[in-house]
Amino acid sequence: MLKINIYLRFALIAVCLLLGLFTIFNESLLYSIPFFLGAIFLIVGYFMLGTVSSTAEMIQSGDFEGAEANLRLTVKPEWLYTSNRAYYHLMKGTICSQKKDNAGTEAAFNEALKIGLPSDNETAMLYLQLANIAATKNKWNIAQVHLKKLKPLKITEPQLKAQVQQFEKAMQQRGQMKHMHQQGGRRRR
Repeated sequence: MLKINIYLRFALIAVCLLLGLFTIFNESLLYSIPFFLGAIFLIVGYFMLGTVSSTAEMIQSGDFEGAEANLRLTVKPEWLYTSNRAYYHLMKGTICSQKKDNAGTEAAFNEALKIGLPSDNETAMLYLQLANIAATKNKWNIAQVHLKKLKPLKITEPQLKAQVQQFEKAMQQRGQMKHMHQQGGRRRR
């Protein structure tokens, strides 16, 4: 897929429009059509694809401030192509997570799940993140719900599988500890 830097895209749009206008006044409308079509193509691409791929690269390199600024350049996220809209919310949630904004993370990840991500690995990652957030808030029932939604997914990434197994183990140990405390309380009476 052809990726164009967002600032280069804006510059190309401006150049195409200026060349189109220049050609209309100096030649004719017929000669300006390719420039206007190029500008339209670039504008439609911007509104359909946004800045998701460049933001993902920035997040992978660890530049979260740049990624946040880059993501803000997507003016109308609701106009993005469906998978890009889901990735937009995934990136937004990842940035919120990095800033320790659990409410923002939950909202963005839930929106991404509502839209639907293309792979089970990405969906499982979001459910695991949401379960972790719920567990840190001591909302164990919600964490369990997210864990159940994660079960039927086909996870192919080994690292993610290991993280899911670790979380399941922690949930089981938490359940055993809770059960032991309840039994211990009954014996003392």
